[in-house]
Amino acid sequence: MKWHRPEIALSARRRHRGLLPSLGGAAACGRRAGRVQYPGPRHDRLAEHCVTSMEAMADAVTAALEPLLDRPFALFGHSMGATVGYEVAQHLEAQQALPATLFASGQGAPPARRAAGPLHLVDDATILAGVGALGGMYEMVLADPDLAELILPSLRSDLRLMETYVPVPGRQVTVPVTACTGDADPGVSVAEAATWERTTTGKFELRTYADGHFFVAERQEDLTADVLAALPATANQAD
Repeated sequence: MKWHRPEIALSARRRHRGLLPSLGGAAACGRRAGRVQYPGPRHDRLAEHCVTSMEAMADAVTAALEPLLDRPFALFGHSMGATVGYEVAQHLEAQQALPATLFASGQGAPPARRAAGPLHLVDDATILAGVGALGGMYEMVLADPDLAELILPSLRSDLRLMETYVPVPGRQVTVPVTACTGDADPGVSVAEAATWERTTTGKFELRTYADGHFFVAERQEDLTADVLAALPATANQAD
């Protein structure tokens, strides 16, 4: 299974950033990073089944990251990826392999629930309308029926995974957590992003960027700099 997408520009470096995509997303985003490609009907894993539980997802992502744990690294997860990152960080802590920081982007801390109820149980049109309100890549999906048909199975599966996920109450990580959010994100308020503080016994930071839910696409240079700054100085000198 092709979970890990190593970035060519990062080969032979002693630092690493793990990128975890959003709902229905693929690993074709980000620079200077190792990226995780979820299975299911997306990108080059079209013939595979989606993962149906957060525990199975975290287990598989953790296993995929194991070859990279011999160097300083950080985890960056956007939207669903932020929650996956939180679970992966717990798995890694159990292995004594601590990320320098967990960056939780575009998502409130678990358990994050929609006030309007779960989306994975509704019809396709309502799902598309719900995620379309976030803008960004979902606007392209709404505008292209063929693309919508392709992405809907993985989107519904990811929504089901998120909406049925029940975190262990009160469980915290010890690694620093940095919450990142767009100040105009219609799905996550700044106050909701700040709830990540309760997930760690370590240092917490909240960073706000000028944009909507997909601020990550417009602010890649800033985000890359922020992530690299979180890594040990010896690792950054290897650049």
